[in-house]
Amino acid sequence: MSDQGWGCMLRCGQMMLGQALICRHLGRDWRWKSAVYDNDYTKILQLFLDKKDSCYSIHQIAQMGVSEGKSVGQWFGPNTVAQVLKKLALFEDWSSLAIHVAMDNTVIIDDIKKLCRSARQPTPSQVTNSFLCNGVSAEQTSARSRSPALPWQPLMLIIPLRLGLSELNPVYTDCLKACFTLRQSLGMIGGKPNHAHYFIGYVGNSLVYLDPHTTQPAVELEGNVPIPDSSFHCTHPSRMNIQDLDPSIALGFFCQDEADFADLCENMRRLIIGQKTQNAMFEVVQSRPAHWPPYVLPTRPDGTKTDFTSLDYEQDIGDRQYDSDEEFEIL
Repeated sequence: MSDQGWGCMLRCGQMMLGQALICRHLGRDWRWKSAVYDNDYTKILQLFLDKKDSCYSIHQIAQMGVSEGKSVGQWFGPNTVAQVLKKLALFEDWSSLAIHVAMDNTVIIDDIKKLCRSARQPTPSQVTNSFLCNGVSAEQTSARSRSPALPWQPLMLIIPLRLGLSELNPVYTDCLKACFTLRQSLGMIGGKPNHAHYFIGYVGNSLVYLDPHTTQPAVELEGNVPIPDSSFHCTHPSRMNIQDLDPSIALGFFCQDEADFADLCENMRRLIIGQKTQNAMFEVVQSRPAHWPPYVLPTRPDGTKTDFTSLDYEQDIGDRQYDSDEEFEIL
């Protein structure tokens, strides 16, 4: 089986989430060193192994995509992978990571505070059905791995945007580059049509990205040996001109605590929105607009773990037509 031809955006979502978990457990200043292992680092890797029972495996992401209207084996857009990761995070108690997807180009501060201040407590039916992650039941995870309820759940904020019709509108170039300068930035996912990348910075008018298109064998674990992790890392990033970017993107940010989130909002308003209100990529507002429905906290779906549907991935995918993403309001 292979995700070649359809899995690049899923892999980019994994990379951005992986960076959020590194910031959460190891700190933003952590750097990878070959053959140097840390218990928390190993736990993070286990969440992404290509196994059906790994919480953030490509199996789980693809299967959860069915709830977003995407068949297993169908290409995802940035918004779809963001929505899927938000759902999967509800099953992963060790990190207690709150993922918020800001829709309609609007970051609503009160909604995010409500999410991050809510204690994640499983319902009785959820405990009974017990989603499994790497063979560990929800009861075991809660009992031995999860920290006491936090006053503020660490936040991964994802902002899906469409910055043009068929190509990037150049009026957003400076604002887009400014996003990478924010201390809380996780970069962004996007790329070219049906060819996704994980962007981590910029040099001049070139975006620096990590490319998921090198097909590699899945990592196999044998006994208690350390995870062979070289394939999880890239030593040489690539570049592309910012004007070659597909306009459908998703920005990512990580906030460890409430003060970190307040700092992010302040700097978003100052650096990204600032005096360029007419060209702002998104808004940061305190409360939900009056005509919007009330905010509802996300809850873990009532049931057992998702069942991965096995498909023949070797079928010819050359004639498939992929969507850039769901509909967005054009800014």
